[in-house]
Amino acid sequence: MGIVWTIIIGFVAGVIAKFLSPGANEPAGFVLTTILGIIGAFVATFLGQALGWYRPGEGAGLVGAVIGAVIVLMVWSMMSRRSA
Repeated sequence: MGIVWTIIIGFVAGVIAKFLSPGANEPAGFVLTTILGIIGAFVATFLGQALGWYRPGEGAGLVGAVIGAVIVLMVWSMMSRRSA
């Protein structure tokens, strides 16, 4: 259930992160934004567990997932600018 919950939170976090860090279609598309949000939720969960903020098996909350998604979106936009 933990992975499914992280995916759901990541989906919501991706949408929220897109509104918090608007840009000229970076990343372009709803699907890619939500996928990056899910990745951000997993990153936030991993970092939170590594830093001792979360217990093993405990996922990041919505705020942590949004922060992780914003970070992933910023990294994605920086990398996409370099390749363009």
